Amino acid sequence: MSKQNLKVLSAAGVLVTLGIIFGDIGTSPLYVLGSIVGTNQVSELLIYGALSCIFWTLTLQTTFKYILLTLQADNKGEGGIFSLYALVRKRAKWLMMPAIIGAGTLLADGIITPPISVASAVEGLLIFYPTLHIIPIVLVILTLLFAFQRFGTKIVGASFGPIMLLWFTMIGLFGLIHIVQNPIIFQALSPYYAIKFLIFYPKGFWLLGAVFLATTGAEALYSDLGHCGKKNIRVAWIFVKTALVLNYLGQGAYLLHNF
Repeated sequence: MSKQNLKVLSAAGVLVTLGIIFGDIGTSPLYVLGSIVGTNQVSELLIYGALSCIFWTLTLQTTFKYILLTLQADNKGEGGIFSLYALVRKRAKWLMMPAIIGAGTLLADGIITPPISVASAVEGLLIFYPTLHIIPIVLVILTLLFAFQRFGTKIVGASFGPIMLLWFTMIGLFGLIHIVQNPIIFQALSPYYAIKFLIFYPKGFWLLGAVFLATTGAEALYSDLGHCGKKNIRVAWIFVKTALVLNYLGQGAYLLHNF
């Protein structure tokens, strides 16, 4: 499948898009709610408020900001900070500085998020092997992943697309299992709980730093626009967001039921 064909809406294009774009945000359920709860006492205010903040962050920042608005700012079908700069540079020369800062933060994000995602996934092995040293495993996995990237976006997307499809289906189903046991958790989708959490929960505002981990990798929606096309990205996001929300709600239902 050529790069041009990826920009046309198709089942294959959506599958490849899953493999290219949604790896980081797809693994965020491994650590987001855990980071929020941490050593805090589990309570309805904490769980409902945290889930509400996560849902509305995904809705306002990822769906509204990136999917509906930012994807419109393409430069002949290409996205990313430099494509955006090419569109606005005629307005003022000083816009070069925000472009440089944006490129720097994107590079930093590309360095930080893969280790977080891989380490969070590997940490699950500690449940069965508490004495296991995970750092060498993480380094090996990251080395292999970056070595594999040299074969190009098309190969990476085609290889990881089916894996990500299975992953999102799995986390969505696992979340749904716990939601069925405690369906009242759907109340967390109301913004009322997010506002109540930020106002009344001790240090609730500062926990927003952990909430925003739920959007880790969302910038790939725009930076990889030229590889996948906005139609494939938007359709894939419907499936991805549904799976993510189901999983987060399922985690919340499990915590309320067991703790």
